[in-house]
Amino acid sequence: MIFSKSCEYAIRAVIFIAHQSRNGKKVSIREVAKGIDSPVHFIAKILQFLSKRNIIQSAKGPNGGFYLDKRAMKQTLEEVVVAMDGPDVFEGCALGLRYCSDARPCPLHDDFKQIRDEIRNSLRSMTIAQFAEEDAEKPVLKR
Repeated sequence: MIFSKSCEYAIRAVIFIAHQSRNGKKVSIREVAKGIDSPVHFIAKILQFLSKRNIIQSAKGPNGGFYLDKRAMKQTLEEVVVAMDGPDVFEGCALGLRYCSDARPCPLHDDFKQIRDEIRNSLRSMTIAQFAEEDAEKPVLKR
C-alpha cells in the first residue's frame, strides 16, 4: 500500500477505538494493541500522536482510556492518513523521484496520480463512524 506502517496501524487503531466508542467504552493502550495485533510500545506512540492531533480523545483516571467523541467520529479516514503521513502521500511521486511533478512527470506519474486520487476520494467519502458501522459485522481487525 502507499501508506506507512505507522499509518496502517493508526487506521486500524482508530477503527478499533470507534467500535468501542459506539458502545460507550474507553479502551486502554493494551486493549488497542491486543485488538489490532500491534506491539504495545509502538501503538502507544501512535495513540499519543493521534490524540495530540485531535483525531482521538483520551481521558485519564480509573475510567479513562482512548475514545472518539461525536465530532471525532465525523472525521474522514483521509484525515487520519494526512495526520500520520502528511498530504504528500497523495501528491508526491509514488517512486520518490525528486524531479517528478505535473510539469516534469516520470513515466508512471499519470497512472499513479489517478490511483492516488481514487484512494483519496474513497477515504474522503467515508467518516470514521460510517466505516465503524459498516464494519461492525466483521470479526476483529487483526491481520
